[in-house]
Amino acid sequence: MNYAGLIGNKLKLLQEEEVEQIHETALEILEEVGIKVDSERYLDTLHDGGAEIDREEARVKLSERTVKKYLEMAPAEVNLYGRKNEYNLNLKDRKVHYGTGGAAVNILDLGASETRPPTLEDQARLARLVEGLENVHFFQAPVVPTDVPEEDMSLNSFYASMTGTYKNVQESVTRPEKVDEIVEMASIIAGSKEELLDRPFISFVTSWMISPLKLDIGTTEVLERVTQCQIPVALSSAPVTGSTSPASLAGLLVQVHAEELFGIVLAQIFNEGSPVLYGPVPAAANMRNMAYLAGAPETGMMNVGAVQLADYIDVPIYSDGGETDSKVPDTQAGIEGAFNILQVGLAGGNYIHHAAGMMESMLSVAYEKFVIDNDVIGMATRVLRGIDVSDESLALDVIKDVGPGNNFLTEEHTIKNSRSEEFYQPKVIDREDRNTWKENGARETRERSRERAREILKDSQNNLLSENVDRKIRQRFNIHLSEPGK
Repeated sequence: MNYAGLIGNKLKLLQEEEVEQIHETALEILEEVGIKVDSERYLDTLHDGGAEIDREEARVKLSERTVKKYLEMAPAEVNLYGRKNEYNLNLKDRKVHYGTGGAAVNILDLGASETRPPTLEDQARLARLVEGLENVHFFQAPVVPTDVPEEDMSLNSFYASMTGTYKNVQESVTRPEKVDEIVEMASIIAGSKEELLDRPFISFVTSWMISPLKLDIGTTEVLERVTQCQIPVALSSAPVTGSTSPASLAGLLVQVHAEELFGIVLAQIFNEGSPVLYGPVPAAANMRNMAYLAGAPETGMMNVGAVQLADYIDVPIYSDGGETDSKVPDTQAGIEGAFNILQVGLAGGNYIHHAAGMMESMLSVAYEKFVIDNDVIGMATRVLRGIDVSDESLALDVIKDVGPGNNFLTEEHTIKNSRSEEFYQPKVIDREDRNTWKENGARETRERSRERAREILKDSQNNLLSENVDRKIRQRFNIHLSEPGK
């Protein structure tokens, strides 16, 4: 059963007045401090959109009225489609979806102890793996392939991903002209550009902001092109406490909210009604060595706060949850990943990326961890489903029938519920007694996950694109992934 789209909104770490206070302070930042924009073209664009421009300092300031005007243009609901209807994602209110995240520069092979640089084939294999993981709802390309020239990287990453999964595929792009190529390729798969725009099964993520408060001009050009193509895009801004934002959690939230508000305004100036995801990716820093702490509980807490801020301005959110600072899929990885997967899910993050496979503070992925996280997400979604209270589940009649001092083992109510979805049944988490566990080889979680990953990859098809579509793509573009059987 695919439990994408369950309602969160069960965890709030900020009071309503605190959310308002953060929002008002962020507006003050935009009005008094502003955003640095080192581009005459974008200074002109923002000026025409109603911003106050200080050309001497290359600074753009937004009034509360201007922010409110463009916030009203941003859709409160964004739909990301799969190439199968069962994978459609409706991002609105506090509907929760979990998936992978990018962009790792290392990969740990099945059974390996050392990482290596990832390849394009890894991207395709990870997509095939995720296609077989029922609790992973979308596929953000997890790795940066090192065997593809930079100019062909984004298109080939999208292509490799779509050969392996029917789920919505998201990736970043380095140059605006590459957006056109990817949209053209996806249109070939969809049948036409009109069909793609009607049901976009691709989406983009743009890290358009250099924290603190400075526009990345090159990535903004990509963002502009994506909005013109009307493809959904996540506005990723990733400040870290004490280095690229204030050291306090509330201070980071003020800054990243200001950055995100600016991004939403910019996207709507580019193209009114652009489907955007409010995309804070906050993180804590280890102040002893300035290392990024992906698995810290405070990182999860800031993501919960960000969900509340997105809810306040009524825009879907691109959330972050499930990362770990561990270097292998071990106990630490399980603890840190599970804690923040559940935190952000309970808050109601719409698109929770990095929820599967990621480790080593976003530097690496491991095949086994995707499988382990699939069970973690499954347990988290079971919590999100909550406790059903009905005449049937209250079990008054069966309690009366059994009476004091007896047991419920043979009751029809017991048989029915034990075989239902009342209880989550994990795929790799062991629940056997010790003797049975020993008889099954006394394998630890990572070993069981490795076996399941191999089974999924063995059973998966090599290319989910039809031969005709694949041929058209290869004739039109420079595809580096080897053809099946060659």
